This record gives sequence, structure tokens and C-alpha cells, in this order.
Amino acid sequence: MLKLIPLGGLGEIGLNMMAIQYQDTLFVIDAGLMFPEEYMLGVDLVIPDMTYLKKAEPRLSGIILTHAHEDHIGALPYLLKDIHAPVFGTPFTLGVVRHKLEEYGILSSCDLHDISPGELLKIGKLELEFIRVGHSVVGGVGIAIRTPFGLVVHTGDFKINHAASGGMTTDVNHFARCGDEGVLALLSDSTNVEREGVTVSAEEIAETLSQVTHSHKGRVIISLFASNITRIGKIVDIAKLQGRKVVLDGKSIETTVNIAKELGLIDIPEEMQIDISRIGEFPDEELLLITTGSQGEPMSSLARMATKTHKWVAIKRGDMVILSSKFIPGNERAIGNIINKLYRLEADVIYEKISNIHASGHAFREELKLMIALTRPKYFIPVHGEYRHLALHARLAEKVGIPKERVLLAENGQIIEFDSKGGRIRDRVFTGRVLVDGKGIGDVGRSVL
Repeated sequence: MLKLIPLGGLGEIGLNMMAIQYQDTLFVIDAGLMFPEEYMLGVDLVIPDMTYLKKAEPRLSGIILTHAHEDHIGALPYLLKDIHAPVFGTPFTLGVVRHKLEEYGILSSCDLHDISPGELLKIGKLELEFIRVGHSVVGGVGIAIRTPFGLVVHTGDFKINHAASGGMTTDVNHFARCGDEGVLALLSDSTNVEREGVTVSAEEIAETLSQVTHSHKGRVIISLFASNITRIGKIVDIAKLQGRKVVLDGKSIETTVNIAKELGLIDIPEEMQIDISRIGEFPDEELLLITTGSQGEPMSSLARMATKTHKWVAIKRGDMVILSSKFIPGNERAIGNIINKLYRLEADVIYEKISNIHASGHAFREELKLMIALTRPKYFIPVHGEYRHLALHARLAEKVGIPKERVLLAENGQIIEFDSKGGRIRDRVFTGRVLVDGKGIGDVGRSVL
């Protein structure tokens, strides 16, 4: 019997972790965290409860990472502290992971293995094939799992945009070949099921950024997610055309850009990039800063610039500040506070509500329909989202022809079973959340909710 056991990510944004078990083979897809909600005072992050994996027989055979976002890799150090298992991911994903594990002091004891799209990997009695997917971070993959009962396809986080560049396009032909082979079950990203149409391309966002900055005579400061290497590359191209020097500010951005440089994923000419300590040597109209803080994080570089506590940069009249990211639910108040501070300092502020300066990495409804059409699954399982996202995705699958009885709407802990008679949801394992303060678990009170 094949078992799919969601330990996180089905009923919330974040905490993505799915266990796959067949006889004596057990592996997990992703090990993600979630950032704390407002009421979680003193909590730095939240991770899935991993009791099931710690007690499971058979022992964990592998950890597969679909991409390098924190909601998919952030809990990995906590899992590897208790369970020794090989970790598989693309070179960029493992580059970010290595840096994270080094910070936690456990890198030397970890077993990391590079994988590439199109590559086959045997774990126990199951065979995995990796499929390139486009997302808002490079190196994303979906996974086709060959089992005795049929092919199980996990999309990972994806969007389908044929205008994407830099190896960021989803390999629709590969997914179609899975459909030709016959797909038992499709596990598909539900995050943007509420959004009609298709996602905006990175090229369109780059064009908007170029237009809004073209005639600006002061400094340009762009805040975004550190992992969005493709957009950072587009911003560097804009700076080159406008004759601006590029400044990277923020530990996470510097780390991910250095990893991307080593892998040949981004090129910043040496004469263009300057250290932030040198910004006083250049006129404002020749400077473009790329920084962190688009979610209103209180200790981020942008927040410190806005409160004039940053060592090198204080926001002033004439600065253009662009928040090139979406407002993640729960962060709206913090982001609003930052924007208000920036306006008080008489900066020009551009954000998603007033200009199209962010492209989502998650498929909209038409792309979700296309994924179902490409793979033609016998069973459909919505993953990655709050319950309303899963429910709406389930209804969408029914609308495009999946019979209602073959749409398996599961939540964390519910066991999805497949055997020769078909698929069903049956029984449940213990799941929950563990609160983390700093790098220690549970020292803020009850650790499991």
C-alpha cells in the first residue's frame, strides 16, 4: 500500500512537508517553516511537528527539496538534528541549504546530493524523476514518483509562463509525457487558485521597473525577496542601461547572489557593483540599491533606513523606494507602517497596490487547469494552501472533468492511501506546530499547538 501523509502545508501557507511511504521505503518532500502570526509573542518561527518521522518504521530514507524558499526548506536543520537522512535538491537549492546548515553548525554531518531536472533517483522501491518548474526562485522542480500502483506527480510550487527566461520555464512537455504514461494522482500547488487568468511574466515586471525608474534623478532603492535571483538579474540590467552602480545590502541578498554567481546564474560586472560603504563617493542619480525588508521586517535593511538607524543609508527626499514583492497575508500592518515612514521622509514609494511591480511565482486558475489537462490524473489532490485554497482547487478540478469521488481533499495528518483498488483518505497521524525562539525549540511556553 502506498501512503501519502501531509505533515504540514495542507491548511496553511507554509510548513510544507509531505511524507511518502511504500512498504519499507519512506521519504519526505520538503521541510518548510512558517513565520509567526501576530498572537505568537516571542516566537521567531514555526515548524511542523515531526514526531511521526522520528517514530516511523521504516526509518526515513531521504529528504527531497523542491526549491529554496523558507516555507519548503526552513525546518530542515531541525529535522536533520534528530534524523540522519540524505538530502536531495538542485544546485541552487542546496547552495542555500548549505549556508543555512552551516549557520546551525551541522553542515559537516549532513549528506547532500545534487539533482537536476530529467534525472532519475531510486529511493528504496520507488523511482523519482525531476521536472523543471518555473517559480519565483531558480532551481525549482516538480517530482514524478513511479510506484507499483501508478505515477504520482507532485508539482512543487509552479507557474506556467512561456515568456519566462533563464531556465525558469515550466517543462510542460515533461508533464505532458507523464500524462501519456498515465498519472495515478496529481498533487498540485493551490496558492493562487483565487486568481483568475494567468500570471504576469518577469519580463513585464522588468519593463515596469525600467519605466518607473528611467527618469528618476535621485537614488533608487528596490526591496524584494532575497531568493528572487531572476528579478535581481533584471534589476542589474536596468542599472546598466541607466548608468547606475549596484549596491547589495542585506545578508540574505548577499548570500543568495554569491551562490548564484558561483553557479553562473547571475552576472554583475565588477565595475558596476560597489560596497555600501562607498555610496558617498557617487551622485544619487548613479546609485541603485537592492535590499531586504519588503515585508516590513523590523530589523531589515529597509526598516533601518526608514528609522535612520542604518549605518550607511538614511531615507531622504528624492529617494525612490520600490517594494517589488507581494504583501504576504499577515504582514500587511508591518508593511503599511514602513510605507508610512517612507512617505513621512518624503520618499517616492511604489508598491503592488499602485503599480505592477511584482509577478507571483504561483499559478493562477488557467495555469492550474492546464496542469490538470497536461497530466490527466485519475485522482486529484490539492496541496499548498489554506483550507479555502484547497477546497476551491478541488472544485476547479471537478469543473475540468475529475469525478468528485476522485478528488481527495485532505488536511494535515490525514493518510491518503492507494492500492490496487484505488485511492481514499483513511485514518490520521499526529501533526502539529512547534514554536521556535531563536534556534531553540519550545522555550516560549507550550511548544506544540
